[in-house]
Amino acid sequence: MQFDHPCRGTFLSRPNRFIALCRVDGREVPVHVKNTGRLRELLLPGAEVLLSRAGAPGRKTAFDLRCVRAGTGWVCVDSQAPNALAAECLPGLLPGLRRLLPEQRYGESRFDFAFETDAGQGFAEVKGVTLLRNGIALFPDAPTLRGARHLRELARARAEGYQALVLFLIQRKGARALMPNRQTHPDFALALAEAAAAGVRLCAMDCLVTAEQTVADAPVPVILDDLEE
Repeated sequence: MQFDHPCRGTFLSRPNRFIALCRVDGREVPVHVKNTGRLRELLLPGAEVLLSRAGAPGRKTAFDLRCVRAGTGWVCVDSQAPNALAAECLPGLLPGLRRLLPEQRYGESRFDFAFETDAGQGFAEVKGVTLLRNGIALFPDAPTLRGARHLRELARARAEGYQALVLFLIQRKGARALMPNRQTHPDFALALAEAAAAGVRLCAMDCLVTAEQTVADAPVPVILDDLEE
């Protein structure tokens, strides 16, 4: 996923979940935050950020927030990035892939992708992950009732004979494993364990993030049991 004409700035504050105030070229400007997660460990006053200029005319904000500096690397915080990355890497995770369709309905849910392989039809959900703690990527960073519901719908689809997959895209490097964030949302962790027991495939990949692009890179193990950190 390419970033068009990125520019650097400094994060100042986040008045609400959609807007951040950043300093760009000596000016304080409002920036659109394309991520409704809390991002508390990343959006710290003084943090270096990467922005892109908004293309749509008439917008109230001239920039979109793309990445935040964490240590020596970047973290992509654009919530639209995971699905774009998934479209690029799912063919490698689904042997015999014949068709991949975005935004397909099943039951009461709209899954990120429906697919067809030599083994039959299936559905995939994609989760973008930014929270990293002691080398463990954690999802979610805020309660997600919708996310837990999707997991249970995937388990139901699997019981009806469909293939089912959850792909966690860790939008940074440095994770040695991915785990559900039980402290933040215990029911999501329960739903993930139920989905795995029902035969839903769990995958995670980290990403290489630069000022110019984000690329899905290497597999990361998904661990459901408590892990000694």
